[in-house]
Amino acid sequence: MFSLFKNAAMPAPGAALPGRPEPIPTARTHFVSDRPLKGPHPEGMAQAMFGMGCFWGVERMFWKLPGVWVTAAGYAGGQTPNPTYQEVCSGGTGHNEVVFVTFDPAQISYETLLRTFWEGHDPTQGMRQGNDHGTQYRSGIYVFGEGQRAAAEASKAEYEAQLRKAGFGPVTTEIVDAPPFYHAEDYHQQYLAKNPGGYCGIGGTGVACPIGVGA
Repeated sequence: MFSLFKNAAMPAPGAALPGRPEPIPTARTHFVSDRPLKGPHPEGMAQAMFGMGCFWGVERMFWKLPGVWVTAAGYAGGQTPNPTYQEVCSGGTGHNEVVFVTFDPAQISYETLLRTFWEGHDPTQGMRQGNDHGTQYRSGIYVFGEGQRAAAEASKAEYEAQLRKAGFGPVTTEIVDAPPFYHAEDYHQQYLAKNPGGYCGIGGTGVACPIGVGA
């Protein structure tokens, strides 16, 4: 994914693009697992949502984890309903590129997902990730319930302490209640499975996160 637009400021309230009342078309099933992208999902599944840069590489990180049922690339955290990729890239929607994760908590813990999140990108970069600049590349954890919020806040504090020891600046990750999720277009879904040599600008700091490993 390429940063043709580099807006680093969120649109003012009421100034976002208008969007549309209906969802944009997307894939019906996951390209890798062939499971339904929008459900129905088995009973007992839980949900998580993360933004950590270009969603192509981020989605691949999560669909590879044992216990993750299905993943989807999309947009969240902005003002525009049912945005398109071009609208998000313009900086006029306020949305972040995110990955929606449906997982089995009996097989994988939320803390393990958090560890993947923290170690998979640099959460100190503000409105960018590597060479990708813009509001849609910000670091974010979008929580479902107070349990996820408590775990996310605790992990942020612990990982920030580790990062500071390694010489990094403050963590800029936003932790907020999960906003509406809008599926991205078909071609974005599981992009790197369809295009194994495709662009992936995601890279971690090299600092290990103790969350989910018994610390």
